[in-house]
Amino acid sequence: MQTPPPTDSDRLRLMHVHAHPDDESSKGAATTAKYVAEGVDVHVVTCTGGERGSVLNPRMDRPDVLANITEIRRREMETARDILGITQDWLGFVDSGWPEGDPKPPLPEGCFALEDVAEAAAPLVRLIREFRPHVVTTYDEKGGYPHPDHIQCHNISMVAFEAAGDPERYPEAGPAWQPMKLYYQHGFNRPRTVAISEAMDAAGLESPWKERLATWKPDPEHDARITTRVPCGEFFDVRDRALLAHATQIDPDGHWFAVPLDLQQRVWPTEEFELVVSHVESTLPEDDLFAGIRGTAGRLTS
Repeated sequence: MQTPPPTDSDRLRLMHVHAHPDDESSKGAATTAKYVAEGVDVHVVTCTGGERGSVLNPRMDRPDVLANITEIRRREMETARDILGITQDWLGFVDSGWPEGDPKPPLPEGCFALEDVAEAAAPLVRLIREFRPHVVTTYDEKGGYPHPDHIQCHNISMVAFEAAGDPERYPEAGPAWQPMKLYYQHGFNRPRTVAISEAMDAAGLESPWKERLATWKPDPEHDARITTRVPCGEFFDVRDRALLAHATQIDPDGHWFAVPLDLQQRVWPTEEFELVVSHVESTLPEDDLFAGIRGTAGRLTS
């Protein structure tokens, strides 16, 4: 049974900060859909337009797509946004691209990753103060994976989370608001990948993760950072529809959809997060990003 939507006076608010369009659908999207269904107000902040992202779907690798990639990725984001039932803002920074080569080339001038962190955090501070989220999620210090935009997304999120509640910092960004909790996303983790790969083998199916797992060394210390597992398997289908909306980035015949949905729901029906900062009491491990906040939201919005 789904939790009934809260009243306006105690409506919970969740903000996800992401680097590119499609990240909101590939990282924590089932959790997003779960909370939207419960009546939570979910807002996504997208730092860049994904202008330098590669076209990863062979069907979309065409000259007309490449020539209009910025506008196409914006439309994809709008479609995914509507599927997930969220609101969304663009910070307006320029995609840094994925540097390739040995040695790697310098990042392009004017890109997001080269922005001054304190200055780049300013528009995020403003959005936090306007939306007033109780919970914020972002990436860890490695960006989840070491894309320069993901690392910069982490950098500005940390500054903005701390600064938003301090009226002395960024006074031009509106009245101070301190979110109660900050999480890192850890949805793509090795234990999950191993469990799904082994379940594929047991079912006589070809796992899309064997090659990746062959070089992915166990890291128990990193795995232990996970504090929060949100049950959201019934919303995996919403996640998948949002993913498919990003047609330039997602190959429907690729690894994202090689694992049967029912197998995923049976083997690993959660998405994982790490509680990094909390201004409320919450007992670990958690199964809810709003643990310690539910029932107090109305008081916290005053």
